[in-house]
Amino acid sequence: MEISPTELKERLDAGDKLVLLDVRDAHELIIANLDEAIKPIHIPKGELNDRLSEIEPFKNDTDIVVFCRTGKRSVECSAILKEAGFTRILNLTGGLHAWSDDVDCCVMKY
Repeated sequence: MEISPTELKERLDAGDKLVLLDVRDAHELIIANLDEAIKPIHIPKGELNDRLSEIEPFKNDTDIVVFCRTGKRSVECSAILKEAGFTRILNLTGGLHAWSDDVDCCVMKY
């Protein structure tokens, strides 16, 4: 399933319980991030299979929003999570680029 940046912002503003999973590489965190109040879990795509235990507590009772720079890696990571039995996975359509376009223009595109 997909979630748009605008839908995600509305859910965050409403106080919905969500887990945000940032699957970008570590060096990308220095370049751009969501609002400082939003504290995603950071697990790079290449480490996801080995670190599933870190998000296991949220497996079936919390929506997990997966995001990256443009949405490509997060689609791939969403598939990995589904294969691992996670049922409430949402991919942030367009990633941080779309977030910058639709929600917060201060988030730098790179």
